[in-house]
Amino acid sequence: MNFEIFMQTIVNGLFTGSIYALVAIGLTLIYGVMIILNFAHGEFLMLGMYVSYWAFTLLGLDPYLTIPISAVLIFGLGALIQWGLVQRVLDSHPLNQIILLLGVSTLIMGLVQFFWTAEPKSIHVPYETEVFVIGFLRFSIPRTVAFFAAMVSSLLLYLFLRYTRTGAAIRAVSQSRAGALLMGIDVKKIYMLTFGIGAAVTAVGGTLLTPNFRMIPTVGQPFAVTAFVVVVLGTMGNFIGAFLGGLIIGVVEAFAGFYFGGDVKIIASMLVFILILLFKPAGLFGKKKGI
Repeated sequence: MNFEIFMQTIVNGLFTGSIYALVAIGLTLIYGVMIILNFAHGEFLMLGMYVSYWAFTLLGLDPYLTIPISAVLIFGLGALIQWGLVQRVLDSHPLNQIILLLGVSTLIMGLVQFFWTAEPKSIHVPYETEVFVIGFLRFSIPRTVAFFAAMVSSLLLYLFLRYTRTGAAIRAVSQSRAGALLMGIDVKKIYMLTFGIGAAVTAVGGTLLTPNFRMIPTVGQPFAVTAFVVVVLGTMGNFIGAFLGGLIIGVVEAFAGFYFGGDVKIIASMLVFILILLFKPAGLFGKKKGI
């Protein structure tokens, strides 16, 4: 591998890693605040893709212009699921939480298959195969747009969590539920809001994938698996860790795909997952309390 190929592989890995980061941020946000693993997480990504497909087909909107639509709709769905279902098992045995969320996952996939069928769907835009060149590096226009949109989305969410009253309330609940209650914070409302935001961020990641991926009802599951690897790598419940972990896993998969073929990518991710569990189970950022 010469230097040019090395750098191109890193660029390709960062493009994919930015989506992993966005999806993992949604997952780690929910876990960090509610201490629950969202086993329906991949389905929010899938729904983001299908909402984008629907808006593109019916309204003729460019898939990237459908980001606000996907975010708002899936935020509402996520908040509703938390209020109607998840809230009722938060204090129960973790197995009950897992069973519930696996049921939600299966239900969402079944409904999508019922309304849109299991036939693969795709979005074709005029610029989907266009590239531009900087030096010796080639940049796909759709993937470059997706990369910067993912970076901006991650930054905006970080600023929201750090510099707004609602963000401060979310962080307070993530650090101490009892302390937040004593401060007068409506913890149930924060839980609902957090689950909705986590779902919306993940749906944005799905929307950004639509010009590059075909859609089927199970399309979100591989991304959910990778998101779990990312949050373990970056420390469960750590925003920055999820962001950096996503970029790292994207680059690792890019090099694994270059050397050994695309089918080895998931194996490389699982290898990283196992190594982290064996040698640094608290993740790269250690046992940090709260988002």
